[in-house]
Amino acid sequence: MTEITETGSLSARPASEGAVGIELDEVSKVYPGQPVPAVERFSMTIEPGELVMLVGPSGCGKTTTMKMINRIIEPSSGAIRIDGRDVLSLNPNELRRHIGYVIQQIGLFPHLTIAENIATVPRLLGWSKQRTAERVEELLTTVQLDPGVFAKRYPRQLSGGQQQRVGVARALAADPPVMLMDEPFGATDPITREKLQAEFLRLQAEIGKTIIFVTHDFEEAIRLGDRIAVLSERSRIEQFDTPANILAAPANDYVSSFIGQGAALKRLALIPVVDAKLGQPTGIDGSASVDAAASLRDAIDLLVLTGAERVDVSDAGRVVGSINHAAISAALGGVAPRIRERG
Repeated sequence: MTEITETGSLSARPASEGAVGIELDEVSKVYPGQPVPAVERFSMTIEPGELVMLVGPSGCGKTTTMKMINRIIEPSSGAIRIDGRDVLSLNPNELRRHIGYVIQQIGLFPHLTIAENIATVPRLLGWSKQRTAERVEELLTTVQLDPGVFAKRYPRQLSGGQQQRVGVARALAADPPVMLMDEPFGATDPITREKLQAEFLRLQAEIGKTIIFVTHDFEEAIRLGDRIAVLSERSRIEQFDTPANILAAPANDYVSSFIGQGAALKRLALIPVVDAKLGQPTGIDGSASVDAAASLRDAIDLLVLTGAERVDVSDAGRVVGSINHAAISAALGGVAPRIRERG
């Protein structure tokens, strides 16, 4: 279980004990002088280790909803529980030290080195210098920044993508059971954003945190999320489901407007090649092949690029079958969507 310290805060549990669940029960936020709530009776249950994406237009209340979890914004009513404990009963400053928080602007301290930035929360928690230094080195390695190269640099000496990685490392420094991410990759260019997303997926497969991730980019939500909550005004949930289910059966026209064109192609990216019915190997030496762990989108890309009727499917270098357009179409129509497995 997540421990509650004497100061009344959430402490990180050992990784072996898994992540924690989050419950928001009829949570509302009403600002003084505003006739309409910013968030109205928002309810959601997030499973331990789940990555939930909140998607919606600017001003719909998604960031306000997320900030109420770590009490940067105090809720007007309702209850928020992390691992069964009401966050309103905890010391807000201590609570925030045990919830990782990553924002679009990154917010690194310019006068501190990268190592000192990452060490901010462990230092506040009274960690020893040796333990803190070991954790900084571990995290820099985890986010693929060589400690020997980057630890003593300052934020201005890093690229935007590198700074964003440091921001993620800093949020993970005290091994928090929960992470909140507010459009963390939104300010980066498309190439850097795609690399950061891939890096983030790799990292989440290793650490298995419970994460709430705010974005206005539906493509990002599809790529990263275990489930997506599509929100309208006042954080009303229009649909809350897996990416595959939302793409296959949008709840209404509002949700469809987020999906946009090409829903079938977007679904292909979520379905692994092995979910299709494979045919016999082509038997052609040196023919193009797609990895069994790849998606059907990868397979159809290869079919289009090569102009072949079918391409081989390989697993650990061994050809295990082949796939063609008909098999892809059949899988698209009949596969049962599933939540991404954790690494």
